[in-house]
Amino acid sequence: MAKSILDLQPISRIRRNHGLEHATIHMLTKKFPNRPFGGVSSPGGFTIVGDVSTEDIAEAAIEALKKLRGGQADLAVHPNCGTNFAISGMMAGLGAWLGTIGAGNSKKEKIERLPLMMTLAMIALVLSRPLGPYIQKKYTTTGHPDGLVLTKIETTERAGLRFHRVTTRG
Repeated sequence: MAKSILDLQPISRIRRNHGLEHATIHMLTKKFPNRPFGGVSSPGGFTIVGDVSTEDIAEAAIEALKKLRGGQADLAVHPNCGTNFAISGMMAGLGAWLGTIGAGNSKKEKIERLPLMMTLAMIALVLSRPLGPYIQKKYTTTGHPDGLVLTKIETTERAGLRFHRVTTRG
């Protein structure tokens, strides 16, 4: 029996693939510092969008998996992860919403509250900065790949973008 919902399939697979995706992007960014990369994970692996070769992706993914297995679990957290952006957006929205409490139904009252709403949204953004990486570390990724194995890498091009699908098992 699983200890928590995070240990259940496919959640565990998504978290491990997400961590490996981030670690792979860390390796790619180290080798290609001025190139943008993006990614998305699933139970079956992850996809990286970026202008590099399939061989570069394979090299980076193998190195990333080796480093994660070697104890560098911090590579599973990435500063540009969508989790960070989602948490920041939700916190800013919550801050702005708090500024509307008590404004009533009058549009004038709501407009007069705009400076308060903006201030609360900015405070929420600042406070959310450490929350995104924490959520990644605890819930959306793991730096412990366990039995994860790379099985295949396929590259396709669409609309001038390169998509590298990394398939995993385990």
